[in-house]
Amino acid sequence: MSNRLYDYLEISDLKDMLNKTKKLYANRPAYKIKIEEGKYQTFTHSEVRDMINNLGTSLINLGLKGKRIAVIGENSYEWEIAYLSVVCGTGVVVPLDKLLPENELELVIERSGVEAIFYTKKHAGMIEKIRYSEKNKLKHLISMDNERHGEGIYSQKELIQTGKRLIEEGNTEFLNAKINNEEMSIMLFTSGTTSKSKIVALSHKNICTNLMDIGSILDVTKEDTFLSVLPLHHVFECTVGFLFSLYKGAQTVFCDGLRHIVDNLNEYNVSIMACVPAIYEKIFMMIRKQLEKQGKLETILENEEKYRNASMEEKKQVFKEIHNMLGGQIKLFISGAAALDKTIEEKYRLLGLNIVQGYGLTETSPVVAVGTNKHYKVGSIGKTVPSVEAKVVDENSEGIGELVVKGDSVMLGYYEDENANKEALQEGWFSTGDLAKIDEEGYIYICGRKKSVIVLKNGKNIFPEEMESLVNKIEGVQESFIFGKEQSDDENDIKINVKIVFDKDIVKNVYKVETDEQIHKVLSKKIKEINQTMPKYKAIRGIILTEEPLIRTTTNKIKRQDNLDAIRKLTN
Repeated sequence: MSNRLYDYLEISDLKDMLNKTKKLYANRPAYKIKIEEGKYQTFTHSEVRDMINNLGTSLINLGLKGKRIAVIGENSYEWEIAYLSVVCGTGVVVPLDKLLPENELELVIERSGVEAIFYTKKHAGMIEKIRYSEKNKLKHLISMDNERHGEGIYSQKELIQTGKRLIEEGNTEFLNAKINNEEMSIMLFTSGTTSKSKIVALSHKNICTNLMDIGSILDVTKEDTFLSVLPLHHVFECTVGFLFSLYKGAQTVFCDGLRHIVDNLNEYNVSIMACVPAIYEKIFMMIRKQLEKQGKLETILENEEKYRNASMEEKKQVFKEIHNMLGGQIKLFISGAAALDKTIEEKYRLLGLNIVQGYGLTETSPVVAVGTNKHYKVGSIGKTVPSVEAKVVDENSEGIGELVVKGDSVMLGYYEDENANKEALQEGWFSTGDLAKIDEEGYIYICGRKKSVIVLKNGKNIFPEEMESLVNKIEGVQESFIFGKEQSDDENDIKINVKIVFDKDIVKNVYKVETDEQIHKVLSKKIKEINQTMPKYKAIRGIILTEEPLIRTTTNKIKRQDNLDAIRKLTN
């Protein structure tokens, strides 16, 4: 468990957070919004709190007090204001995945029982069609884009103005709303198909405990600027990117798209970003290619070794040119949602770029553990945050077992799913489903998902994620999927196979090959090289090559069973 390193603001709920931080950061910039190229609009923390109060007042005036209200759309300040106007005194907020197809969107609206929904124009067609279904309770549609009410659809902008007038006339129903910080205020769907996905019930106490925890161990201040990249419906971005930025009085700016991340880091002088490993790997490769092009890579590599044991501040000066490629203000990169390659992680830190791994789940609001300036080991997710206890159960001979956690940020439970709750929650301990080991200093290392482990007949365990990270390093490989194939005539019973998704143009260019047979031969050779670095029982014995991407969830996690079913269908 990490010790608290910095002073932090005590808050009981998100409404309390908004009220206290309004006084602290009133005139500080909360959002910087691009209107068009070169033109921006800034909203202060005071203005943002006023918009939330105005909108919440209007929602209650519409008869939505105590109701469930969904939010769906691209990342924007309107999305964030809508979320807080619901959760801070109106009702229960239901953030929805913006990538859901119409049939799944219709199902989540039914399952969650929402009576109103905020949405952007990209979702207008689907939402306006779904509203007529008799299976749902949807009554109020609220556009985040429209300037005015019309055709039975409310405008968020106009509702804000209406709420302002209502408050001026003496309506204090939202302003004075009392928050029960231990009851369900947020409903989140786990990834997976919506008929199988669980609904996680979170409270203000869950979220605020997490905000205070990360605020007490990460060096983030009102001077910082956050770049919002990951989808806001995802609890990692929602807590660490959106709510944490407001809690610390920082400024948030929004990414123009994954291809524009580096441009945005420069454009807005970004200092903090929470993102996924794939993005950090792409940024690293971009830096490397640029240095190669300029003929500076060899000198940089020499300096990495020369200054390996220097402080991060010294490294920032030595590698200032590289920092300037990323805007020159980077203070903290947080990597989450999947494992970051140890080599990439170490390279960033050698360059004086402070990158830390975090770990969490929807069910834990989300941060369970994160590396800090003081508590850090390459390859580890750090120690648990101050309010969270963790241990591993059912350890094997290598000290690897299932990670279970306990604390006030652990969910209330799965909504209306007693069987799932009995399975996941035992005497306050939440079973994460992840396999891990914890060293003698309390640093946690994630080894893979419990459900995805391949158990050989001789009792040996294979962690697919570990092996996939090795395969994915092969140039030309975009992604891979490790799976076990039963062999009835073999004493080990299961042989390890891999499905490789490759980029044909890159493979042809790098390895100077043309035919499918040559491509298979060269990638097979690369797999044999990997086999030589690991025990025989782990060796990859079969390869499937494809240019078709793997089946993933909308949060980009591999759907293991679906991919396995697709392989079996193809090979049987």
